Amino acid sequence: MGTVPPRRVRQRTGSAKLGADSPAAPADPPAPDQPKGEGSVVATKEAVDRSSVIGEGLKATAAWSLRLIIIGVAVALALWLLAKIWVGVLPIVLAIIFSTVLWPPVAWLRRHGWPAALAAAAVTVGSLVVFGGLIAAVARPLVDQSVVLANSAVRGIQQVQRWLAGPPLNLANERIDEAVAALTDRLESSASQIATGVFNTVSAASSALVTSVLVLVLAFYFVKDGPAFLPWVRRQAGGNIGRHLTELCVRVWKTLGDFIRVQAIVSFVDAVLIGVGLLILGVPLAGALTLLTFFAGFIPIVGALAAGGLAILVALVSNGLTTALLVLGLVVLVQQIEGNVLQPVLQGRSLNLHAVIVLLAVTAGGTLFGITGAFLAVPAAAVVVAILRYLSEQISLRTGELRAEELKTATPEGTVAAERGEQEARRFRLLNLRRNRDKGL
Repeated sequence: MGTVPPRRVRQRTGSAKLGADSPAAPADPPAPDQPKGEGSVVATKEAVDRSSVIGEGLKATAAWSLRLIIIGVAVALALWLLAKIWVGVLPIVLAIIFSTVLWPPVAWLRRHGWPAALAAAAVTVGSLVVFGGLIAAVARPLVDQSVVLANSAVRGIQQVQRWLAGPPLNLANERIDEAVAALTDRLESSASQIATGVFNTVSAASSALVTSVLVLVLAFYFVKDGPAFLPWVRRQAGGNIGRHLTELCVRVWKTLGDFIRVQAIVSFVDAVLIGVGLLILGVPLAGALTLLTFFAGFIPIVGALAAGGLAILVALVSNGLTTALLVLGLVVLVQQIEGNVLQPVLQGRSLNLHAVIVLLAVTAGGTLFGITGAFLAVPAAAVVVAILRYLSEQISLRTGELRAEELKTATPEGTVAAERGEQEARRFRLLNLRRNRDKGL
């Protein structure tokens, strides 16, 4: 009793001791830090063939390359189409930007009981009167001093001619006269081209007048019926998409308004500083140059440089080299104040655009659409950045990187959209886990 059957004992002892003829038990895999010789690779059960990893990488690269090519083609087609319909799109864009300036006083009047149409008409006509008054105030001094400026230009040319004839160049008067005669002949031979250019300039001025009237009419309707636009968008697009479009449109509108206000402040400070300096130095056309500096400031970087260069040229022709150098120093000083103080503090807080983005946008806009494109480049870039930021927020909500209460929404509809995006985060995570499981990751 109590003894174990011999067969069971033999099985246990057989499993405990292996004879010489018994097959060897499989050895344990070597430790990862166990050396196996120089240049050798330790193989484990989790190892994956390198070709599979490279293949997956190439597959992902090819997929993203195809997506980027499709996006690039779509952007190129959109720009081509925009260039074709630019004449019709430009008044709408300018009217929207102009409406951001008109809307605050219109909203104030409507809050104080004014009808929508009367408030929009009063503000639109009032802005036109103010703008026309500024032009009229500058036009008379411009006409009065144009003759003096022309005489100064003639004296400046004669002075340059005497300088060329003296040392160190010592150019003979005959050579200078030959150069002047050659230039005159060139101008006479190009008379037809000059006439064509004048005709094109007149046509452009007429087109600009028609565009200005159309912009005023569109701006009037935008500020009059603007509050009804977003409810119409929500009705047409549906609840979910309508909420996103409402939040996005309000953010874009705020971005455009911030751009106009910031540029107006920066341009006003530049114009005042340069205008006061020109008055102190006694440069003619100081009022016209001040007004030009203000409007040119709405084209960041490039506009202020062009207006400053014109002021230097007028000072050189009318007052001489010393005054021109002083104006140059004034322009450089104002540009430093703008670039290092005003732009970073004001534009950096409102638009949050780097100076490199601003410069690239102005260059691209001016190359594609001329001076109008240079003016619209920065607000267009700011709008694109606002759209990309909103898309990034929605992605972060769905990945769980952000929570709805951490976002600063501009509308109640945006708050609801953010909360629903956060609710969808769990579904996106489960979907991602399922996809990884199907891929064997």
